[in-house]
Amino acid sequence: MVFAPLKFNNNLIAQKPIIQGGMAIRVSRAPLAAAVANCGGVGVIAASGLSEPELKEQIKLARSLQTNKNGLIAVNIMFAASEFRRLIENSVDAGIDLIISGAGFSRDLFSIGKETGVQVVPIVSSVKLARISKKLGANVIIVESGEAGGHLGTDQPIRKLIPEIRQALDAEPDLPGVGKVTLVAAGGVTSGADIMEMMSLGASGVQMATRFVLSKECDVHDNFKNLFLNKEEKDVVMMQSPVGLPARAILTPLIERLQNGTIEKPKTCDSCLKHCSHSFCIIRALDAARKGDIENGLFFTGANVKKYTEILSVKEIFDKLEAEVNEYIKNNKIDCGKERCVF
Repeated sequence: MVFAPLKFNNNLIAQKPIIQGGMAIRVSRAPLAAAVANCGGVGVIAASGLSEPELKEQIKLARSLQTNKNGLIAVNIMFAASEFRRLIENSVDAGIDLIISGAGFSRDLFSIGKETGVQVVPIVSSVKLARISKKLGANVIIVESGEAGGHLGTDQPIRKLIPEIRQALDAEPDLPGVGKVTLVAAGGVTSGADIMEMMSLGASGVQMATRFVLSKECDVHDNFKNLFLNKEEKDVVMMQSPVGLPARAILTPLIERLQNGTIEKPKTCDSCLKHCSHSFCIIRALDAARKGDIENGLFFTGANVKKYTEILSVKEIFDKLEAEVNEYIKNNKIDCGKERCVF
């Protein structure tokens, strides 16, 4: 069980096989993305909800803060966003390394990637979409399970999805010039032991989001971070997002109002989504969360938030994961040989 660095098209390589999940609105911005890249991972700026000038400024700032060229800077853009193509174009103009997209599936994403020469990485939750992604030229696919936070495309666990998708893709011929598709496991991954297990199931990397909310470099309000600490299962619920997808979030007064039908519907609409139920304004609720408004904020979280009990720096998070990986290797008597194990 040996992990190599994450390799993308265009000779892009992330030294550490960890992608920091993109978290809108303004949760994962330049300081966090750059800190992850400086540890050798893939730092991600969530583009959805940002204006064009703000997105370009965040990418520019992340580049200025990046000191380790063994890491990468990416953007995450929801397909559900009405400005989907414009956000992609602005990201390309700003010189982003990777474009990651979920909350829906876009065939156009791959055409744009080919046109611009920028690597695109789809987020999928099924064998069907993984196969389509491979046929469209993806060489890296993020597989997101039902344990993830935010908008979900499935209720299936990651330990079922990764081997299913790995087997399905391996059964099909590889595209010339692309080779074997790399899978990245997203959802429910909290520790070095989880990383090693994902590798044993057929993944070559992981995406972690909730873990990085609880980092010193994540520039949300302290109320946001403290809300995530010492949670129990009863504190995490499923909800129906105005986007039209189920989502996982912390139980807060806003969720309670949504559940009992007393939530206030928006009087005006910024048309930030292609399709919206208008049950409440999600962009305003997410922005309220970023500002620490517990009463009116929407706080997306992964299923295993209960496992987190402290706020660490990004470097401390990477160091902790590395120590856990080494402990796993030692306890399970894994021989990495001449190859480098995960870290």
